Amino acid sequence: MAIRAVLTRRFSPPASTRPKTTSAQHVAARFIDPTFEKLMDKYKHLFKVIAVQDLILASPNEALPLPLLSSAAQRLHLNRGALAFLRSFPHVFSLDFSSPSEPLIRLTPAATQISRLESAAAASSTGAAIDRLCRLLSMSPSRSVPLRAVFKVWRELGLPDDFEDSIIAGNPQIFTLRDNPKEPNTHILHLSIPSPRFTPAVDQWRSEEQVEVKYAFKQGFPPGMQLTKTFRSRLKEWQLMPYAMPYDPIPTNGEGDGGRESMARMEKRAVGVVHEFLSLTVEKMVEVEKVSQFRKWLGMEVNIRDLFLDHPGMFYLSTKGKRHTVFLREGYEKGRLIHPNPIYDARMQLFHHLLLRKRPFSNNIIAAQ
Repeated sequence: MAIRAVLTRRFSPPASTRPKTTSAQHVAARFIDPTFEKLMDKYKHLFKVIAVQDLILASPNEALPLPLLSSAAQRLHLNRGALAFLRSFPHVFSLDFSSPSEPLIRLTPAATQISRLESAAAASSTGAAIDRLCRLLSMSPSRSVPLRAVFKVWRELGLPDDFEDSIIAGNPQIFTLRDNPKEPNTHILHLSIPSPRFTPAVDQWRSEEQVEVKYAFKQGFPPGMQLTKTFRSRLKEWQLMPYAMPYDPIPTNGEGDGGRESMARMEKRAVGVVHEFLSLTVEKMVEVEKVSQFRKWLGMEVNIRDLFLDHPGMFYLSTKGKRHTVFLREGYEKGRLIHPNPIYDARMQLFHHLLLRKRPFSNNIIAAQ
């Protein structure tokens, strides 16, 4: 069972004394949760649609030449080619053949309206966006992260599409951009004010649910996942283990008990950091590769992918869509976000248009003049 592999990795002797397991083997051995897999089976199309939508919106007059999308088809994982992909979603994309030499791709009026609705929702909640960005920076020991890493997750964090101007440049008393000495022509985003006293999401849950164990995390295992008596015992032991909270200073190497227990506490801090990171996202989900961009900057000296796999009661990792996507279990119930928000609601409207993919594409083609 996958849970036994997790148990062996999490509560065994140091890696040098246990059998080696590759990340690919660890991923393959995980317990498959059909609820999240069913959700991801649909979401994998949404990710591609959003990627194409962003290209269209960034193009002059919001019209993308078809040859440009065709050249990017492999990078965007449009397996059957650009044209076949567009034909699959006639409620989202339309083709303009008014210039036969270079057909243009546009969003349908409905998709354009949804895009503007999402942008308006993000722009109207700048206070929340500033708070999320401050929280992200406050988890960093240096209170800094690469700007390019933030660009990777701006949509997940619900930031406005012009956040570099409206949020960062618009609040110079809070944020500072500095040149990155290790990477020419790149910048580091720095928190200019003393870090506020933030309360992690897990602390709010502990308070609301009156959880007696100060260092416990909410656990939610899927039906059919068999938990051995030994695993339950070791999970209880792990729940009781103290650790440095995401917004607290990281203990130096000289602090703590040293050895295995010190490493275990550092790993539990990393669990707390990624838990908080996912709690900050609009949909309580993110691509693992994007989280890894922040690994060292947030003081996490662990393999992020393995960290998610080692804690199946908190996270679920899906591999659908040729990407590794992690979900925060407590944010979902029966495959739906428990606490929706205006940005999520707008995306669900686009999601609904994706599901209506059987309508003839010719209805959305603008005939040549």
